[in-house]
Amino acid sequence: MPLSDVACRNAKPGPKPQKLADGEGLYLFVSASGGKLWRCDYRHLGARRTASFGAYPYVSLAEARVLRLELKSQLAKGIDPAEAKRAAERSAKAASANTFAVLAAEYMAELVKKGRAHRTVEKTRWLLDMADAKLGRKPIGSVTPAEVLEVLRGVERRGHLESARRLRSTIGAVFRYAIATARAETDPTQPLKGALASPKVTSRAAVTSKVALGGLLRAVDAFDGQPTTRIALQLMALLFPRPGELRLAEWSEFDLGKAEWSIPASRTKMRRPHRMPLPPQAVEILKGLQELTGEGRLLFPGVRSVRRPISDNTLNAALRRMGYTKADATAHGFRATASTLLNESGLWNPDAIERQLAHIEGNDVRRAYARGEHWEERVRMMRWWANFLDGSRRTGSIFD
Repeated sequence: MPLSDVACRNAKPGPKPQKLADGEGLYLFVSASGGKLWRCDYRHLGARRTASFGAYPYVSLAEARVLRLELKSQLAKGIDPAEAKRAAERSAKAASANTFAVLAAEYMAELVKKGRAHRTVEKTRWLLDMADAKLGRKPIGSVTPAEVLEVLRGVERRGHLESARRLRSTIGAVFRYAIATARAETDPTQPLKGALASPKVTSRAAVTSKVALGGLLRAVDAFDGQPTTRIALQLMALLFPRPGELRLAEWSEFDLGKAEWSIPASRTKMRRPHRMPLPPQAVEILKGLQELTGEGRLLFPGVRSVRRPISDNTLNAALRRMGYTKADATAHGFRATASTLLNESGLWNPDAIERQLAHIEGNDVRRAYARGEHWEERVRMMRWWANFLDGSRRTGSIFD
């Protein structure tokens, strides 16, 4: 006769354990100490086994019967319920170990192993920290698009639209790493494309008028701050590297006899070594700088320590002192100035200009056919550019 809830509730312990049967292998095991446990006997591949469903009344009679039905369904499919339970426990244990925070840390370690720039690694870490509070402890495979969107909306509400966009991309990178290492099956950031407000793109300020360029160059030459800061700005105009490449430059990278600057891959944005020809004007400026900082490792050491370079903001702050606002000119803007005016001159192969800027061709097929450095043309181009800047200083000026 099947059990009733009243019978289960009123069952009393005896001198020996009791089994109160409900049918089809299910029974309430009442121990001599008074504990009441649901168990179900079954056979699999001829072997007698027992499954445990938990303690009464925490697991009710109705719930125990549902568990018995699930067990019978597994047996009908040839599944061993005991092995299925162990597999589920292993999966739950793995899921609890493979949280979003764990996978994010592994992804960060991969970036370091691949030699990504320190600044890139730190930016990625900063972005992932924004997601840690809500996603960090969740098993990676259980994170939903809605949960990711909640994190992104929080960043968006603070007005950081570009950060929200980058955070979505960075979270997606963690999930793609998890998929590649067989710990997630889907990337919940994919359905969120287009869900965020698009930030207004603002190009870095740059002087592209030939007349205005002459004024800027004269202002740089007349700068009355640190001599090394003035020289750095003069070299930015002449060589137009990325500001970080110049700020962190070391004397060991320069061969003034050959008029070459070899920037190591570890410091370039594209993680490829970049060789740059130096026009005579740049060589002359560098020889003067050697008298100031040549005894040390860095071209532009900071004021407080010769072992550390000038700060990120040094060059832009100097431009502000000269009266140029953020909307007028930036250190990075010298790159746009050179790119614009060199292309407008019509004298140089665009590939040579792009190579001098250390840009990488976005088209994979075209990149395969554009591997040359265009070195000889770049040597001529950089001499022409230095002469053009000299002319701009004097006249304000026209192409010679």
